[in-house]
Amino acid sequence: MEWKFDELPVFMRTNNRDGGMNMTAESICKSLRFRKDGTFTIVQFSDVECRQWEEHDPAHDVMRQVLELEQPDLVVFAGDVIASASTTDEYQAFANAVRPVEDAGIPWFAVYGNHDTEATVTREQLHAYQMTFAHSIAVPDPEGISGSGNAVFPVLTADGKLGAVIYALDSHSYSPLSPRVGGYDWLKADQIAWYRQQSAQYAKEYGGDTPVPAVAFFHIPLMEYHQLWALETCCGQRGEPICSPPLNSGMFQAMVEQGDVMGTFVGHDHANDFIGELHGIKLAYGRTTRAAYTGVPFEPGARIVRLYARERRFDSWIRLESGAVIMEQPEHQPEHI
Repeated sequence: MEWKFDELPVFMRTNNRDGGMNMTAESICKSLRFRKDGTFTIVQFSDVECRQWEEHDPAHDVMRQVLELEQPDLVVFAGDVIASASTTDEYQAFANAVRPVEDAGIPWFAVYGNHDTEATVTREQLHAYQMTFAHSIAVPDPEGISGSGNAVFPVLTADGKLGAVIYALDSHSYSPLSPRVGGYDWLKADQIAWYRQQSAQYAKEYGGDTPVPAVAFFHIPLMEYHQLWALETCCGQRGEPICSPPLNSGMFQAMVEQGDVMGTFVGHDHANDFIGELHGIKLAYGRTTRAAYTGVPFEPGARIVRLYARERRFDSWIRLESGAVIMEQPEHQPEHI
């Protein structure tokens, strides 16, 4: 069926934040649509880590080049949008980070990483600020769910049918149980329950209990990224350790059981850009948009994801700052049998 805003299921409607400029569900449905050829292209910028307002930021060159060449329908900032501990004004740094996308007039949203809120700004404050931008499609946080920036965005076909959904998840920052449990934080039980609820509701609207083709974006990789690299054939590079949480809270299991998510896309580890499939889900890194800090030669760029309306498949490739495109990444064979 073709939806009009007043006919949308309740869970697909959002309330505009008082005084904000974020899009309502009506405008999201107008802006997030597959093209007439059935494609929808997403550019993932990862670890931009802007520090201050600069008239010329090297990351801007990367972003503008990628946007010009790819002409995407949506941009996702996959965490560490700013380096909050290295700037005196987090809001100004955030505005600097998203400026090329805002200038291009492309819909976008950001999930948050560990470096976004290491100083004075909170995730809730940064998310409220994100919603003030003209082309941000960020929506208010669902009540009672851990973190900030958790959202699900429907993508409609050219004729108004539900074609896919995009999940945004807050993978948080550092372990709240340190020093007993160190390292990075993990997705929480209430987020997983919320995801399952959203998945089931969209499946019901999609056509009975058929899972809706979906992708998910968050910052910190799941523990299953270790398993993927060790046990499965991957394409791409691992130039530094996989920095996942020390605890497995069960998000990957939930996605496998729900059957909707085709791929997850993260940032966090600047010298990693590999992708591979585990239990029917492709686990992927983006490509760092700011030069990697590990000493590994790693030209900055972005990961591109192309969805196909109402199909459980997607294509993905890397676009570099130089303009070069990497369609086929080097193959990595399993380390353990």
